Amino acid sequence: MADLRETFECGPSLRIEAQERVVALQFAQLNTQLGKIEVMMERLERRLWLTVYGVVGVILAQAFESILTSVP
Repeated sequence: MADLRETFECGPSLRIEAQERVVALQFAQLNTQLGKIEVMMERLERRLWLTVYGVVGVILAQAFESILTSVP
């Protein structure tokens, strides 16, 4: 004889559980994508600073060169 106190799972509760699993997977994927975007932004920021330092270096080099050529 089967135990009458076994849990009975109905359609709506299964649908809600499935929806909760889907939402959890979507949030996990979203977090993964946000992590990738953050890494890409850090790389872009590093490149931007290297470019800024390069431009400043060129400007300073030209200024130094013009000082050297004007002094006899």
